[in-house]
Amino acid sequence: MASSSPRTVEEIFKDYTARRSALVGALTYDVDDFYSQCDPDKENLCLYGHPNEAWEVALPAEEVPPELPEPALGINFARDGMNRKDWLSLVAVHSDCWLLSVAFYFGARLNCNERKRLFSMTNDLPTVFEVVTGRKPVKDKPTVESGSKLRNSTKRSIDGQPRSNLKLADESYDEDEEEQGDTFCESCGGGYNSDEFWIGCDNCERWYHGKCVKITPAKAEMIKFYKCPSCQKKVRQ
Repeated sequence: MASSSPRTVEEIFKDYTARRSALVGALTYDVDDFYSQCDPDKENLCLYGHPNEAWEVALPAEEVPPELPEPALGINFARDGMNRKDWLSLVAVHSDCWLLSVAFYFGARLNCNERKRLFSMTNDLPTVFEVVTGRKPVKDKPTVESGSKLRNSTKRSIDGQPRSNLKLADESYDEDEEEQGDTFCESCGGGYNSDEFWIGCDNCERWYHGKCVKITPAKAEMIKFYKCPSCQKKVRQ
């Protein structure tokens, strides 16, 4: 409803990330369930991502015009006529289009600078297509060791040292500092501090203090795919 619609850049971005997380979930770890729900024998179906991070395969809204922009119609019809990976990639592309259309539907009343900031925030995240196809790795947080900036190809760092594919990136120090400054723990809300151990959720790509989610560096070393408490709770439901 209009009274509960996000109005500020931050509120719209929060709505965007929640819907995006839902769609990423449908097309990755929930993909078998999603695939089975997209029966080509059913009517035109759409993939929705909701602000509570839940996804849904359902018929399109009946009201005209709809309350929000609608996702791609009839995604189920092409399911059996395409290679599975190609079909999922196609759904991912349409999902990205829908996410941006919803975000800028809410952002239509923002001023020029606010719209630029909103786009910049959404653009900093990998697209659903990039996540589903693996074409672009999740942006990694650099860690600090002996005054040098280090960039890692994995999301977790152990005792300040990245786990693999480590390389010096002193030349990008200022850029990385700016990126870190925008990172907050989703549990306590605290800002990034290079002296603390952080862990990133491999599903929703949100960051947490290790202490807030009870994950130590040693324990993180044993985890191949980390799901944060929020994502774990959604799976159990």
